[in-house]
Formats: sequence, C-alpha cells, structure tokens
Amino acid sequence: MRLRTRNHIELSCEDACPLVAMLRPRSSAQQWVVAERYEVQPWVPATEYVDCYGNLCQRFTLPQGQSSITVEHEVEVADQLDVDRRADRIPPSMLPDEVLLYLLQSRYCPSDKMAERAEKIVEGCPPGYAQAERIASWIRDNIDYKYGVSEESTCALDTLEDGAGVCRDFAHVGVALCRSLQMPARVVVGYLHGLEPMDMHAWYEVFLGGRWFAFDATQDKPRGGRVMVA
Repeated sequence: MRLRTRNHIELSCEDACPLVAMLRPRSSAQQWVVAERYEVQPWVPATEYVDCYGNLCQRFTLPQGQSSITVEHEVEVADQLDVDRRADRIPPSMLPDEVLLYLLQSRYCPSDKMAERAEKIVEGCPPGYAQAERIASWIRDNIDYKYGVSEESTCALDTLEDGAGVCRDFAHVGVALCRSLQMPARVVVGYLHGLEPMDMHAWYEVFLGGRWFAFDATQDKPRGGRVMVA
C-alpha cells in the first residue's frame, strides 16, 4: 500500500523560539519512504540529527511572529501488521544492547508499579506474543476511548484509574504493562490510513523473537496502512 501524508502546522511565537521537530519518517523494514517534502515559512536554516531512539530530528529557530511548517510524504507500507504467535519473550540477559532502555520505567510508563496487575491480566498465557496480545485485548475491553479525560501529564497509572483516554494513553498503558513483564516496549507515533477523524495516531511496539511487533489497542484487528514518524 502506498500512502501520501500531509501535515500543515501554524505557529505563533512571541519571541524567537528554538525548536526541535520530528517531521520525517525513516525508511525501515516496515516502510519505505518514496518521496518527501517539508517546508518552513518563513524559511530558516536547519540542521538534522538522529536521536538515541533512532528518530530523525530537525533543529531550527523560528522567528518572532507567525510561522508555518508543511510536511508531505509518499510512503510504501504493509496492508496488515505482522503477527507471529510463536514469537518468544527474550530474556533480558540476551537482549541487544540498544533494546535494554525499553525495559526501564519512565515518567509516562511507570512499569515498576504495574507488575502485579500485568501478571493478573496475562494469567494462563505463555511468555511472549500471547501475553502482549492479551494485554492489547485487555486494554481495548477495559478502557474507554474518550476525549477530554487525559492531558499532557497523564501517565499509564492515571489512565488505569480513570478507565478512559485516547490513543496516546492506550499506548502508555500497553508499554508499561509489557515492560513490567520484561518485554521491551516503545510508543510509536504516526498516521493510520482511514482513521476518523484523521490526526496523528499513537500505538506501541513490543520486542519479541528478535524483532519489533506493532500492537494497537484502539483497533480490533492487526490493521496496517501505518506511516511511522517517530
């Protein structure tokens, strides 16, 4: 499936504002960037670097007043997410070095406080893909998708207490529960084809059997058509 994406952002700065943006998806095993264009108006010099998570980051300073950023991409993506129910959980001692940080608790994913809940959710499931799939199903069945419940500072524990949230909150819960079971997990942000209303979307990936698998607790099947941005 080949998708075309476009995102237009308007900004107003009271003073000149240094900015780090993530505007460009990268080609990977899951997607291939065929063409891209991004423009900042008024134009300002920019540099680019790769952060510790492998994201392409653009660094520039917006001038005082009105500015706009327009980003367009053409990306070849899979029609359906990969599923492998035989994928095992890899013991922490055997994980690649670059994956270890995705086992740590974080501000939004306090996995060190969620192990007991996670163990109850996956009771009876063998370690690996089956547990990750059970967690995604549990989130979908037990947390309501609702706007206005969460805010920028909401963490996974807050979402569990509120019993509601949006895609970002679903992803934080999934990541935290998986990490608490020693399955590396990370949040992904990008576009989902056919999402209504169309907006940036969040899901998460779990490292199993030597590779990353995508899970989206807002969807009832392994739906593809995704452009990963960060």
